[in-house]
Amino acid sequence: MATPGMQVHLGGLARKLIQDGFLDDEQAQQAQESALKDKIPFVTQVVNQKLVNSLELAHAASEEFGVPLFDIETINIEPDTIKLIKEDLIRKHRTLPLFKRGNRLYVAVSDPTNLEALDEIKFHVGGPTEAVLVVDDKLGKAIDKAMEATDTGLSALSDEDLDDVEFIEEEEDGGPGVTESEADDTPVVRFVNKVLLDAINKGASDIHFEPYEKSYRVRFRQDGILKEVAAPPINMAPKLSARLKVMSRLDISERRVPQDGRIKLNLSKNRAIDFRVNTCPTLFGEKIVLRILDPNSAKLGVDALGFEQEQKEIFLEALHKPYGMLLVTGPTGSGKTVTLYTGVNILNTADTNISTAEDPVEINLPGINQVNVNPKVGLDFTSALRAFLRQDPDIILVGEIRDKETGEIAIKAAQTGHMVLSTLHTNDAPQTLTRMVNMGIPPYNIASAVNLIIAQRLARRLCTHCKEERDIPKEALLEEGFTEEDVNKGIKIFGPKGCDQCSDGYKGRVGIYQVMPLSEEMGRMIMEGSNAIELADQAQKEGIPDLRQSGLKKVKDGLTSLEEVNRVTKE
Repeated sequence: MATPGMQVHLGGLARKLIQDGFLDDEQAQQAQESALKDKIPFVTQVVNQKLVNSLELAHAASEEFGVPLFDIETINIEPDTIKLIKEDLIRKHRTLPLFKRGNRLYVAVSDPTNLEALDEIKFHVGGPTEAVLVVDDKLGKAIDKAMEATDTGLSALSDEDLDDVEFIEEEEDGGPGVTESEADDTPVVRFVNKVLLDAINKGASDIHFEPYEKSYRVRFRQDGILKEVAAPPINMAPKLSARLKVMSRLDISERRVPQDGRIKLNLSKNRAIDFRVNTCPTLFGEKIVLRILDPNSAKLGVDALGFEQEQKEIFLEALHKPYGMLLVTGPTGSGKTVTLYTGVNILNTADTNISTAEDPVEINLPGINQVNVNPKVGLDFTSALRAFLRQDPDIILVGEIRDKETGEIAIKAAQTGHMVLSTLHTNDAPQTLTRMVNMGIPPYNIASAVNLIIAQRLARRLCTHCKEERDIPKEALLEEGFTEEDVNKGIKIFGPKGCDQCSDGYKGRVGIYQVMPLSEEMGRMIMEGSNAIELADQAQKEGIPDLRQSGLKKVKDGLTSLEEVNRVTKE
C-alpha cells in the first residue's frame, strides 16, 4: 500500500489516459493511490470518481493494448460457465467468464493491465484464457446479475436466517389438513423461503414458478416487467409445487384443477406480508403464481400515488362527499386497488362504517369490514352489497362492477346517502360511462350517481442516479403529442441508462391518471346517448387531460421516459 506523499507507479492505462488528455498527472496519481487503498481496480476507481466516462475509458484501453472491446449486454452467460471461476475470484479481480471456444475460456475484464488477475484465473481454470475488454459499469452489473442468478440456486442456500422465517399457514374452511412431514425437504424449504424474501426485498409484485419439459424457471415481476431470477433443476418441480401448496393450505394430491390459497409471512412484530397463491395445471406440471400483498402500500398516502396537484384536489374533494360513486378504471395491474385503498384509508376513522366486497381481499386493513366474495356458496358481489345496505354503512367498496345487477345496486346505494367506490376494466374515463350504459344501467341513474371517474396506468419511474438527457428532434416531439409551446421552451427529455442502484434504468413506478369529474354537461350527453368519443371531446373542452397528456407531463417533469409512456398509453 502506498504511504502518504509517496509516488506510486502509474500503469500503462493511467499513462494512456494522461496522454489522451482525459486525466492530468495529479488526478491519475490520486486515483491510483485511492484504488490501492480501497483494494479496487484503477479503472473502477476512475469510473466511480467520474473522472472519465466508462465508455471512453474502454475505447482508450482497447486502442492502447489491442484487446477487442465487447458489449457484455448482448450475451446470455450460461450458469455452468459462471461456475468455472469461484465467486471470490470474480469479485476480487472484477472479471467474469463469458464463454468457451474449445478449451479456451474467454473472460470479461475492464482493466487489461491487471496481469496478476489474468494469471490467477488461468491457474484456477487450469487451461488457456483470453481477456475480452468490456465497459466497467456494465461489467459490474453483469457480475451482480450473474452472482444473483447462481446464488438463488439450491446449492447456495446456507443462510442461517432462512431457518427463522415465520410463515403462518392460515386455516381455510373445509381445507385439507397437511402434515409438515410432507414438506420436510430442507433444501426445497430454504430455496422457497429465499425466493420469497428476495422478491420482497426487490419490491416485486408477483412470483412465477414455471415448469417446462426440460427446464424450470422462477420469475419476478418488478415494476411491471417479468424477469427470470432462478432456474432450479427440473427434477425439483414436484417438490417445489408441494412445498408451496403446503404453505398455502392447498390439497397437494390435487393436480388436475386450479386452486387458490394464501400465505402469511411475519417479517417482524410490526410488519407482515401476505401472498395470494394460485396454481394452474400446465402441460408439464403446475405453474404457481404468488401475488405479493403488502398492507403498507395502502398507507403511503395520496402524495405517493403520483397525482398532479389539481388531480389530487379533485380526488380528495370527491372522496369527502357524503354520497355518490367514485370509479377507478384501468387494466389488470394498473394500481386500481392501491388507489382505492389509499382513499379508504383516508376515510377510515372511528365514526365511519366501511364495508368492502372483494374477489379476493388483497390488502387487510384494521377498522374495515372486508368480505371475500365466494360465488361457490352464493356469496357474490350482489348478495354482499345487499347485506351491506342492511348493516348501516357509510362507505361501501365493491371490488369490481361486473354486471348490470351489481351496477344497479351500487348506484342505488350511491343515490341513497352512501359513498360507493368501485372499479371497472375500461381503457379511459369516458369509455367507463358508455360501458355502464351498455351493461343496461339506465343513463339517468349514471348521470345522477357518478361523481368522479379515474383512469390510470403505472409507468416505471426513471432512476434518479443515472437517468440521462436525450436529444430528440422537435418534429418527433410534436408527433409524440407535445405542444408547440413545450417544444419552443426547450423541454428536457430523459431516458434510462442503468446503474447498480436500479433495474435497467428504472426504480419504482409512478401513476399516470385521467381524473374526470362528471359535469352537468356530461350528464346531459349521457342521457342523450352520446358515445365515448363525444364524451372524450367534452372532457378536453373542460380542460381534463387524457392519459396520454398526463403521461407526457410526467416525461416533461423527468419522472419517466417517453418510451415508457408509449408502452403504457399506446392504444
